[in-house]
Amino acid sequence: MLRRAVVPVALAGMLMLAGAALGGIYADSLLFRLVAGAAIGSVAVGVAARRLPSWTVAPISAALLGGYAALALYLAAGDGGLTLTVARDALANGIPRLLTAMIPIEPTPDTVIIAVGAVWVAGLAATEIAVRGGRVLLGCLPPALVYAGALYVVGPNASAATIWTLTFAGLVVAALASTSVTGATTHAAVRARALGGAAAGLAVVLGLIAATGPWVAGRVTATPVDPRRYVQPPRVDSLDESPLNRISGWALDPAQRLLEFRPGLVPAAAPSAPSKKPEQPDVRLRLAVLSDYDGVTWRVGGIYRNAGRVLPPPTTPAGAQVSESQQQITITGLTGRLLPAVPTPTRITGARVAYDAATGTLIRPEGLSDGLRYTAISRTQTPDLDLLPIAEVPSGDAWVRYLKVGQNTPKQIEGLAEHLAEGYSAAYDRAVVIEQFLAEHYRHVADAPSGHAYPNLAHFLFGRRDLGGQKGTSEQFAAAYALLARLTGLPSRVVVGFTAPAAGGPVTAGDALAWPEVYFDGVGWVAFDPMPKSDTVRPVEEDYTPPKPTPPPSPSDTPAPTTEESSAPPSAVVAAPTAGGPSTVLVASGASGGVVVVLVGAALAVVALRSAQRRRRLTFGDPAQRITGAWLEFTDALRLAGHPVPSHLSATEAAGHASVLPPPPRRTGLPRRAVPVTPPAPAPEPAPLPPLDALVDAINTAGFAPEAADTGQADRAGEQVVAYSTALRERRNWWQRMLWTVRPGPLRWNRSPGGRSPG
Repeated sequence: MLRRAVVPVALAGMLMLAGAALGGIYADSLLFRLVAGAAIGSVAVGVAARRLPSWTVAPISAALLGGYAALALYLAAGDGGLTLTVARDALANGIPRLLTAMIPIEPTPDTVIIAVGAVWVAGLAATEIAVRGGRVLLGCLPPALVYAGALYVVGPNASAATIWTLTFAGLVVAALASTSVTGATTHAAVRARALGGAAAGLAVVLGLIAATGPWVAGRVTATPVDPRRYVQPPRVDSLDESPLNRISGWALDPAQRLLEFRPGLVPAAAPSAPSKKPEQPDVRLRLAVLSDYDGVTWRVGGIYRNAGRVLPPPTTPAGAQVSESQQQITITGLTGRLLPAVPTPTRITGARVAYDAATGTLIRPEGLSDGLRYTAISRTQTPDLDLLPIAEVPSGDAWVRYLKVGQNTPKQIEGLAEHLAEGYSAAYDRAVVIEQFLAEHYRHVADAPSGHAYPNLAHFLFGRRDLGGQKGTSEQFAAAYALLARLTGLPSRVVVGFTAPAAGGPVTAGDALAWPEVYFDGVGWVAFDPMPKSDTVRPVEEDYTPPKPTPPPSPSDTPAPTTEESSAPPSAVVAAPTAGGPSTVLVASGASGGVVVVLVGAALAVVALRSAQRRRRLTFGDPAQRITGAWLEFTDALRLAGHPVPSHLSATEAAGHASVLPPPPRRTGLPRRAVPVTPPAPAPEPAPLPPLDALVDAINTAGFAPEAADTGQADRAGEQVVAYSTALRERRNWWQRMLWTVRPGPLRWNRSPGGRSPG
């Protein structure tokens, strides 16, 4: 009886070890308890039903598995309660949720159901093979597969499972030893066959050890593969990839309600130290943190992992004061996936979220919807302002992304950064100087156009006031500050969020705000406010004059010939040809013909090269590259027509600029004879130019979310550009159309796609 009990106990122990190994990446012990129950229950069912026909065991075990799975889902659901929707979602998305969940994983219905089901099925199969069939070694295979799968899922995210693995091997040995043939009555032939089999098995094992031993020894200290790198975690869509672009749109409708904010009970906290800055009457809700800038767009760049109700606590510098707050937020008009919350949330109830640990921001993978209500508990860090004047900024590979800027930074912006940093060696002094410069010299307006690429920021910083320069929304203030900070060696980022009333109430589109943050060693991220504090601002030229590019010399600047040169004697007369040589007419004709041939050949070469250039732009590369090529074809067409696109216009504004081109000039003048003539009929108005809506949509997608661009968008953008260019060319005179075809300008107008923001 004892020997017969060893095999079931060993099988259940192997499966429980799989739960122990997998439980290393969970936040508490609930998963291990559920897996242990599944292991004991499945093996017990198999042992109890060993006398029944084999075909009845599977239905009985499946029915019991359904009941136990419902119990496991109920226990994992906790206070949220188990509903049919939750159960269906857990069964459908259990595997991807497990591989994209943040570690430590909170036991929820969708993160425990797969482990429970796998252990139950493995226990049933192992019991049937080892207990009913008597194949103990083969019966150990299902638990071994489950244990290996648990180790693979854990990967490098937990400590080494050496003890669990040795214990697993010991249980396999115990199960095999309990079924060995013993007793004096055993036939000699049986003993001989057993001895021979043991010897052969030992030889095979020794051979495997000799063959795989070095490889196994080399893998002992190697870092396991993390399967999470093969699974795409939840991502923000193009709308949320750069929410900084939404500031201007929200400002145009400031009364639009986006959410409702209600503060909760705040636990009592120790009195705070006196601060250098007055407390803000409003609460700031953080929506997104933009860490990456390429000269065109500030992007989120976060890696979001599915999380449960409890989120990892933020890293807090030693000595920093931390206060805890609670808030309830109801979505009433906000769209996208990003969830606003007071920084930094540590617990979320009422919504399934994914969390980016690097920035402390949240998304809802299913997207936001009106009426969504959730409660967040946040830990807000108050920096010690007394440490800022002596604080340094970090360096190293981990901070490269917060110092990186795009290529071809305008010289004017680099010069301004050098001017502001001159004479300030302390990091905090440079940060304050940039803040004060922007607040004192630039004006905040709600109707400024969106844009934070290099051309937009250059226009914001140095443009003429009467042409819209030196004024903008918080988008331009925050983006310009972060760029200047990075150029002066300060790791910075841009944050987008809202100001909410401290007592609670509606948050509207007019409450949207962007602000910059700089990181200091020992202090953490510190927010700065570069917005103007009054309506009176000083022109930039009073404190800084950007260098102007040197214009090329005009023909009038070419020095006139001197008197000596103009009075030089004429050249000697060419001697007449001899009678035996070619005539002058023949030489002149040949030279003229050669020039004509060269000109025709050059024109044909230009036509061929431009045709190849258009084909390469519109048909080669991925969709984002083809869309960029279509944009270059569009700007080349306007440049050929004599109406180039101004560098500060967005894609939508450039399309509007292209749609209102003046009609081609008509011939006017007096008749040659002074006799009455019948006036000619008026020429018909030219047909309107083709639309460019598909091109605008495609270039915005390629600029802000290039991975979202598809082949259909690229095809439609290319077709619209070709139609527009053809219609624009047909508006020219015949000689202008001929010059349009052979002009080599587009071949040398080599502009980088990121050099001018079409968005």
